[in-house]
This record gives sequence, C-alpha cells and structure tokens, in this order.
Amino acid sequence: MPDVQPIRAFLTESHHAWAADMVEMSADVLGARPEPQTDDEGRLEARELLTLMGDAGAFEPIGTRDLRACCLAREAVAYASPLADAVWALQGLGITPLLLAASDELRERWAPTALEGESMGAFAMTEPEAGSDVASMTTRAVRDGDDYVLDGEKWFISNAGIADYYVVFASTDPEAGSRGISAFLVPAGTAGLEFAGAQVMSAPHPLGRIVLDGCRIPEANRIGDEGRGFMIGMATLDQLRPTVGAAACGMARRALDEAIAHARTRRQFGSSLAEFQIIQDKLGRMAIDLEASRLLVYQAAYEKDHGADRITVEAARAKAFSTEAAQRIIDDAIQIFGGRGVLAESMVDRLYRSVRSLRIYEGTTEIQHLIVAGDLLKRAAAAEKENDS
Repeated sequence: MPDVQPIRAFLTESHHAWAADMVEMSADVLGARPEPQTDDEGRLEARELLTLMGDAGAFEPIGTRDLRACCLAREAVAYASPLADAVWALQGLGITPLLLAASDELRERWAPTALEGESMGAFAMTEPEAGSDVASMTTRAVRDGDDYVLDGEKWFISNAGIADYYVVFASTDPEAGSRGISAFLVPAGTAGLEFAGAQVMSAPHPLGRIVLDGCRIPEANRIGDEGRGFMIGMATLDQLRPTVGAAACGMARRALDEAIAHARTRRQFGSSLAEFQIIQDKLGRMAIDLEASRLLVYQAAYEKDHGADRITVEAARAKAFSTEAAQRIIDDAIQIFGGRGVLAESMVDRLYRSVRSLRIYEGTTEIQHLIVAGDLLKRAAAAEKENDS
C-alpha cells in the first residue's frame, strides 16, 4: 500500500488519517473490480466508479481546496485502479473552474452534485489543431443578445459522451489570442452539442470527440469574465498538475509492490529472483525514483496549501519527474516479470498501458521542462540586472 512516512514533513496528522482512509477505501471498494474489456464497458464502469468514490467522499478535498489531500486520494486510487484515477482526475478538472471563477448561482447548481459523485464533469479544451498551443483554438463563442452561440470541435476529451456537463473553452475575440478565450458550462443534452464518437485508448478510458454546432447557452453559463478563460484553464491545470504526479506515484508504487512479490516467489536456477543482484539493483532504483517523485509532488502541494498564489514551476517539476519515473518503474517491473508481464491479464501490463498518457495530458513532459527552464533563465536575467545596477 502507498507509504506516507517519507513525506511526513509535508503532511499533517489529519492528512495521514485521510491517506489511511483512502488506502482502505481504494483496496476494499475499487481494487477488486474487474478491468473493462471494451470501450462501452469502460464507459459504464466509469459512471459506477464515480458513484462509488462519491459515496466514499473521495472528491471532498477538491471542494475544500486541500491539494495535499487531493494528492493522497489520487495516489491511493491510482494504486488500486487506473480507470478510477482517470475518473477522479476529470472530476477535479470539471469542478475546479467552477470553484475558481463561476458565479455563485452556477457554482451552487453544479459543484455540490459533482463533489458527491452524482454528476460527472468534462474539461473540453483540446482541439485537433490546438493541443499544447491553446492560443490557436478555433472554437468560437459569438454573443447573441443574452446568449452565446458556440461552434467548433473538441477532441481527446475525457468523459465525452458520458459527462453531465462540459467546461468548454472557446474564443470570444479571435484577434486577442489567448486573451480572447472564455470558458462556459455546457450541460449535456444542450441543443447543438453532439458526442461525435469515441477515441479508443489501449487502456480503458472514456475518451472522445464533441462537436458544437450552433450550441446556444445563456450568458449566465459563462465561467468568469469574458476573455478570462485561458487564465481559468491554466490556473486549473496549475492547481491540479501535482495530482497527476501523485497518480503516477500510485501506479509506480503498485508496480514496485507487484515486482517485489513476484521476485520473492519466482524461482530460477535454484534461487528466487530476489536473490539476484541485478534484480536488487532494479528494485533499489525503482524505490529511489518513487520516493524522489513523492517528495516533489507533496512539496508542490504543500506550497499551494500554504498560500502560494501559483505553483507553476513546482507543479511542472513534480509532474515531469514523477510521470517519467513511473514509466521507468513500471517498465522495470515488466522486465522482472518477464513474459508474464506482457500478458493482457497482468497488472503490470495494465499499469504500462495506463501510465503512458500521464506523460502527455495536462502538459507534456517537454512543456514542463520548458516551464522550469524559462523560470531558471528569468531568474538568471534578474540576478544579472541586479548585479549590474
């Protein structure tokens, strides 16, 4: 099970109690559920997992803005079920913009049911030609009296087709680039909003395309001021990015535990695998990578919980290192398992298929490196200017 001891400096006693509750819930409620075999099964299972986690209170720290508790929840959930982790992540992305910028009426209408697992959110930002380059977004929102009319296409949208509402980002002023993007809450079933088909991943995950064709919504469904959508979206990602690292830690920890158990029981050439130094080398490296990842994740969350306005650099470091480390750890686990590790029913193979997307969504590793490097260069330039003055 996930171990909270090495990060005690960043947690309170209440966090340790919460972590223990999440570990127990994840093992008892989520861990024994079978993996869906088709996309349709995955969509049904995602809704079931939403209800189960809502009943267990797993989304509560999203509402209380306790980022360390959010990370602890995702780490425990990801250890038990990568699909459940995806569901948790999307609730965070669907709820946080409402908490950051929505009107009281809009927030009170949608946030409580989402926090309780009764309604499912989706975060609709990515487009065919606008991934990391959000400013190139082509979806438009044109004001028409007291309404907006939305037209465009979104893809790689998690929960597409099964969400109860979508946080849609669209340009209200194309000439202003990122400063012309606004955010809107579009309920599922709104005329002009169409689920345009699933995009099937190698691991169960409800992903797909949505099309907005003359989709009319009231001005009251705008989240925040016009032209503030990009800032709301980036603030949402900035706040939740450490939880992606926490999910990577959960998956990596599961892979390490599976590898240790297999190495202790699998015998070759008259000895257990655990007795071979080459296996011990792998296990040692895996453990070091995991604990370094967890320290970066909870350091970033600690800074946010202690009043930091933005944790862009801390979150970038945490996500980049932990997701890349998790990929290495899970790959090493498969090497330890050998041929059994690539069987479809193997947990380490399931983890291998699930962890890959963490290095891409909510900002690729390369984008995180650019964020960290940009901060380094900015600090160097400021120091040089100060020395010259």
